[in-house]
Amino acid sequence: MIGLLLLVQQVNAPGEAVIEHEGQRVATAVRNEYALPGQSMVDRDRLGRLMDELDRNMYRAPQNARIGANGRIEKEQPGYRLNRTAFEERFYSYFYGTGPSVIDLPRTALYPKVDSELLANIRVKPIGHYVTYYNSNNKNRMHNISTAVIAINNHVLFPGELFSFNQVVGERTEKRGYLKAPVIVRGELAEGIGGGICQVSSTLFNAADRAGMHIVQRYSHSRNVPYVLPGRDATVSWNGPDFTFMNKYNQPVLIRAFTGGGSLFVSLYSSDVIEYKPREVPSTAVRIPEEISIETDADDPGGPPRARQEERE
Repeated sequence: MIGLLLLVQQVNAPGEAVIEHEGQRVATAVRNEYALPGQSMVDRDRLGRLMDELDRNMYRAPQNARIGANGRIEKEQPGYRLNRTAFEERFYSYFYGTGPSVIDLPRTALYPKVDSELLANIRVKPIGHYVTYYNSNNKNRMHNISTAVIAINNHVLFPGELFSFNQVVGERTEKRGYLKAPVIVRGELAEGIGGGICQVSSTLFNAADRAGMHIVQRYSHSRNVPYVLPGRDATVSWNGPDFTFMNKYNQPVLIRAFTGGGSLFVSLYSSDVIEYKPREVPSTAVRIPEEISIETDADDPGGPPRARQEERE
């Protein structure tokens, strides 16, 4: 009985816990607010919600090693998240103790999948390459292409792993840097926001096909597009068609992609010990595609858009 009274007194003892991360106060906790009503036990649901919030706020994702614009390898950076077990132990010590306390948030290290040594080994042997061309005067479309290229560049696909274009590139929104591209390139199913993305997925498809990757999912546009030969395109749309392929080899594969001067380049690399089976894939023509601009009738601004064909050589 005396022991129970002591516990109740401790739970109701004054003094808050100051929770710190890297020397900065990030939260506070008061004993009686984390006790079950009328009991001297921790409300684990409330404690769990506190830990969820702390984890979200302190989480830092690990950064893979990557090849920079200068061609040099940029070293990987570890990440971290809340060590929930260690935090619980510290919280319980405070809860059943007396007086105020300072709880320093304990971390669990998160290590990147791709380190500098691995990247150096898989950048040596080109196994697939493809190039397509676009009109660099169409600034919004060019911007969208460049944004998607940045997303797939330096991506490493491990043996047996599936690459999903939509998952890697993410949703094409204004918040994520994509622009409205009011141009349909001869029937390309532009998304409005993010128009031009399908040229990136199509270029990647041809490079992956040349490298002998296992193509899992690919859809063509309803009409031919000018940046690749008929039947060699890969249309994508958020919450719609995706382009996916699997690395069937026993070595990781590195995707390198960049743009410049109206050209879009995608290459796949691996280690010098990879045994791969390339496929014959025809190249596309070296010319700027003909484009169709979507305009609104000046006499009827609220009416349906009409097409105007433009030659941009």
